[in-house]
Amino acid sequence: MTRGLLLSGAVAALLTTALPAQAATSSGGFEDPPPDKIVIKVATVNGSGCPAGTTAVAVSEDNTAFTVTYSDYLAQAGGGSDPTAFRRNCQLNLIVHVPQGFTYAIASADYRGFAALQSGATGTQRASYYFQGSPNTASRSHPFNGPYNDNWQATDTTDWAQLVWAPCGVQRNFNINTELRVAAGSTSANKVSFMTMDSTDGDISTVYHLAWKECPEK
Repeated sequence: MTRGLLLSGAVAALLTTALPAQAATSSGGFEDPPPDKIVIKVATVNGSGCPAGTTAVAVSEDNTAFTVTYSDYLAQAGGGSDPTAFRRNCQLNLIVHVPQGFTYAIASADYRGFAALQSGATGTQRASYYFQGSPNTASRSHPFNGPYNDNWQATDTTDWAQLVWAPCGVQRNFNINTELRVAAGSTSANKVSFMTMDSTDGDISTVYHLAWKECPEK
């Protein structure tokens, strides 16, 4: 038996239950939610894109959803930019409790933000996903080329056969490491180019789709 989870939120992440598309209802919900509550706790939030005091983590009252809001997730290069500002990252370390006898994996992730890239400049959004103590890491990158001055969106997808599943019967923290990089380029080195992990209209910027299935019986 397989299921799915939807992790989304304004600027970062929100978790609700979901199933494969064929089971969806007209309201966008799903008919057969997990038998028990899924609980997500944020263990740590670290990185140059989410320094202390610039990131707010809010967990829903029923512990099945959370939102992470960034106020300083911006990478820039060119002009008078700090030489270290070309790369910013943020790692979320999550404790995910799923119903007993089930496991989960990242199936896809949707990211949104804003970019102002001069002609010749480039930007990259990258994300990696892995379980604590596991050598298996799923990574995806999305390049953007200047001139560009608009919202951007990127989607990571993984085929079912290539999903990296949480080990059954073992509690392993799940890590999501996002990254933005900007290169000014030789033709626009005197002008600032930047990317943010946000969107100018304040809509949802990151949506994570998690797949889940029953663990084999021992």
